Amino acid sequence: MMRMVPRALDNGRTVLGVEVKLPKTTLLVWTTENGYIMCGALDVALLNERLKDRGIVAGRAVGVKTLDELFEAPLESVTLAAEARGIAPGMKGYEALHLMA
Repeated sequence: MMRMVPRALDNGRTVLGVEVKLPKTTLLVWTTENGYIMCGALDVALLNERLKDRGIVAGRAVGVKTLDELFEAPLESVTLAAEARGIAPGMKGYEALHLMA
């Protein structure tokens, strides 16, 4: 099952939450027009190394089980392109989304 949830940010922009229920796991993503944050399933090393030329702006939070938790969680790792936008590990999900929106 898949669920999509819009959420307004403090700056008036809207982000889209996507929850995909899979056997024994759930994929969680908050996305903007410029980037996204995702649960621990995101492979930041792959994005930084093999897909570096794409300049993907993304962050990863681990241990989250809901979209609300992902929104509030500190990011464990971020891509090089995200760092270039001022996004850093330890930043809360919603803070990173503000810089992506």
